[in-house]
Amino acid sequence: MQLEVAAHAGFCMGVRRAVEAAWNVAESGKPACTLGELIHNPQVVKALKERGVPVVDNPDQANGRLVLIRSHGVSPDVLDQLRNAGSDVLDLTCPFVDRLHRIVKSHSEDGTPVILVGEQDHPEVQGTAGWAQGPVYVVATPEDAQALPEMEKAMACVQTTFPKDRWLAVLEVLRRKVQRLAEQCTICSATATRQQEAMELASRVDAMVVIGGKKSANTHKLYEVCRERCPNTIVVETAADIPHDFFRNGFMTIGVTAGASTPDDSLKEAVTIMTDIENMTQGTETQAAPVENEQAAAPAEPAEVQEHKENLEDATRNDFMAAVDETLVRIRPGQTVTGTVVQITDDEVCVNIGFKSDGLIKKTDLAQETVNVGDEIEVEVVKVNDGEGNVILSQRNIVNRKAWEALMAKYEAGEYVDGVGKEAVKGGLLADVGGIRAFVPASQIAPRYVERIGDFVGKDMKLKIIEVDKQKKRIVCSRKAVIVEEAEKRKKEAWDRLEEGVIIHGIVRRLTDFGAFVDVGGVDGLVHITDLSWGHVKHPSEVVKPGQEVDVQIISLDRERERIQLGLKQLTPKPWDNAAVKYPVGSIVEGKVVRITTFGAFVELEPGLDGLVHISQCALSKIAKVEDAVQVGEIRRVKVLNVDTEAKRISLSIRQVLEEEAEEVSSEELDFDENQPVVSLDTDEAAPVEEAPEAEVEAVEETAPAEEPEA
Repeated sequence: MQLEVAAHAGFCMGVRRAVEAAWNVAESGKPACTLGELIHNPQVVKALKERGVPVVDNPDQANGRLVLIRSHGVSPDVLDQLRNAGSDVLDLTCPFVDRLHRIVKSHSEDGTPVILVGEQDHPEVQGTAGWAQGPVYVVATPEDAQALPEMEKAMACVQTTFPKDRWLAVLEVLRRKVQRLAEQCTICSATATRQQEAMELASRVDAMVVIGGKKSANTHKLYEVCRERCPNTIVVETAADIPHDFFRNGFMTIGVTAGASTPDDSLKEAVTIMTDIENMTQGTETQAAPVENEQAAAPAEPAEVQEHKENLEDATRNDFMAAVDETLVRIRPGQTVTGTVVQITDDEVCVNIGFKSDGLIKKTDLAQETVNVGDEIEVEVVKVNDGEGNVILSQRNIVNRKAWEALMAKYEAGEYVDGVGKEAVKGGLLADVGGIRAFVPASQIAPRYVERIGDFVGKDMKLKIIEVDKQKKRIVCSRKAVIVEEAEKRKKEAWDRLEEGVIIHGIVRRLTDFGAFVDVGGVDGLVHITDLSWGHVKHPSEVVKPGQEVDVQIISLDRERERIQLGLKQLTPKPWDNAAVKYPVGSIVEGKVVRITTFGAFVELEPGLDGLVHISQCALSKIAKVEDAVQVGEIRRVKVLNVDTEAKRISLSIRQVLEEEAEEVSSEELDFDENQPVVSLDTDEAAPVEEAPEAEVEAVEETAPAEEPEA
């Protein structure tokens, strides 16, 4: 014979949570009681009573004790009665049932009728109905739904342990009865999974054993779905209830499942005894009629079987918890474990981590966007017991811890981190650095004073961690340090590649009266005003403008004082080098009068090349002062008298240009026809006129026009 136990048999998350919390209360010794049976399992209820947590039927019986609300939940009126009676309340309502309560309350606040699909006498249904703010109808079958009055609108929800196929059948009728029907499927995902798994198991085995309390609706529904697929299905509360001849039917495979209220020890006890009994009775009987139902009368057990079962039951009860503990993981706060998602509610996710209790993780503590039942996720244990028997988990803590570890690694290595400004606060700026909140003091935002810190909100920035509080996981960062260090790095790199005499490309950054500062790759150098041009420059703006790209030559480097002298004019030829060739003696050129002294005027032939016109060479006649002949700014023609490149002197003359111009004019005025008679200035006699050749006279006569006829 082969036994196969369903993977999701036994306590569900909500029941396990309630039972664990009840055990903790019992161990604390505080006077307590449960309002109604905590779960539909008489063994658990009896054990709690023996430990000082009995069952009371109504709030009046609490007598000031701590009252544990069972996983089925209660109505708001019951909670009010308990509190008004002076009793403290420990609400152990299943998260799925609590979600159902909130749905009913929110959808009925405007008076919308609520149609609750479920068993009328079930504690969950009774408690849920009390949360409705308007009319509430309870139906369990399509016939019940058909008997409802016609409604314009209503909201339909369902008992968390109700079979899904029956819910869908009722829903079809409700859609015809209600014009505007809001549908809320509130069936617990664990219940649906458990029932589906049980159906599949029952379909492939010879017999099924369903373990659970007789009052448990969940267990009863498991029995129904299993019996539909496997006629040899029985339901028992404990291993002792299994008929002794059940194993004499020659079953090759037996499936085992358990309701949501069945403790783990009851499940394991049943499996252990079933295995031992089958081993004892194997071969005594090989055939028997199929089991019709769990109420069938069973023949008396043999004495040796009964004795063996009793001995096994005692031994199993004593050794069960030790065996279970060996199979369960041990957890501690801060530990990272991998678990499987078994249930999902609106606010929480239940994760099986192999511990005696499943863990709960709030959706706000999930790092991933979506999770599904069956997913394996990595979580961190926040609390082993939150006071209600729950293991509290977090996924975001893992992300935050990894982010913190990465930040600490960068901090120790002196590396920068990326951040985003989030909020301007008193004294500085709050920034998000990899999910960790960081504080940037106002003095550390920029090298210079920042007047409007809010301008940095929403901006990406590179930061350096300058202070760490590992206990509180807080960091202080500096943007200023990054800017200063990067500037220093660029400066060092720039200085490393600078060399005197080298021509380098740069950008004019700013101008002063004494020169222009040029950025040559991270450092600034000065082009003195005298090095901007070979000519005279009054202000650097005459030669360059801010933002202009220029090539300059490095004249000198002072690394200790961090000073760089640059030159712009050095990239053009020196005017005096070829002055003698360009301005030969005797040539006449144009120039601009740029300066006047008492002894003459300086004329600029080209930038950096001035010549002197002595006062004696400024005019045709003698003058008292130079201004009587020339003015600054005039463009005058001058004659080169002498070029001394070594002494850098050029002698020029305006007078000689004027004399030559006067001679040219005189020559033009004296130019006349040699055939004209010349009158002597000394006598009255006219000079003889030379006659023209005869041939020329004849030619003139032939071309003369004829006389016009008289009128």
